[in-house]
Amino acid sequence: MNLSNMSPFLKTVPRNHLNAFRSVSTTSALCDENWLNKLFVRRIEPTKESHSSMLSDKEIIYALYTHNVKPDCMDKYLSNCKNLVKLSSSLQNKTECELAGSWTVEIGDIDQALHLWRFKGGYSGVDKARKFLDEHDDYRKLIKEQSSYVRARHLQFLLAFSFWPKIENRPGKNVYEIRTYALKPGTMIEWGNNWAKAVNYRQNNNEAFAGFFSQIGRLYNVHHIWCYKNLQTRKETRESAWRSPGWDECVAYTVPLIQNMQSRILLPTSFSPTQ
Repeated sequence: MNLSNMSPFLKTVPRNHLNAFRSVSTTSALCDENWLNKLFVRRIEPTKESHSSMLSDKEIIYALYTHNVKPDCMDKYLSNCKNLVKLSSSLQNKTECELAGSWTVEIGDIDQALHLWRFKGGYSGVDKARKFLDEHDDYRKLIKEQSSYVRARHLQFLLAFSFWPKIENRPGKNVYEIRTYALKPGTMIEWGNNWAKAVNYRQNNNEAFAGFFSQIGRLYNVHHIWCYKNLQTRKETRESAWRSPGWDECVAYTVPLIQNMQSRILLPTSFSPTQ
């Protein structure tokens, strides 16, 4: 098999893989350039820049709180959260943090709630806000009360992908989908390179709400949040993407980067800024 006529991509494939190609019979499948390009994860060249600086503007930090709520305590839990949001809003001039979105899981991990907070000023802003709130008596009381309603809690600090559309609050009644991907370590740049193109195929109905990657917490996590009018609109929108030339290639390049993935359908809480 003559490798000289194939894509420059093969130059980045380890030599042992190329030797394996030479030992395989020359079949039409192996000679197909697109097939070969999709077979391996392309190598990322070394860089002196951090991946986060290449993928995001670090002036804004997002905190994603995931709470597993006791089934018989959901109403009390949401009332507690509403009071926390109200208190935090009154202290916003001190903390410079605000709620970006709040949801309960409708399909997926039932009895789960997600809250997305936005901190200005990078991690120094996070430090400032947390220090202030930790010393605020009313806030501490509400957090202590909340602990009696939940079974488990998890916090991630995230950065927004720079190529994702700016987060804007949605009016009316919507359903949201959060698709969470656990990537193979070292593949975040490759993911960003492909999704910088792929997100353009998912804008027919303005469904792209937010895209993040983790900084603290579960690492190499990516969260894509989509907004739809209903589940039928979700179905139609996703099917439409597959009819767009180029979408299939973006999927083919990114699937090998994923270790596991999860999809959850979300409903906004009554106090969520985005509905």
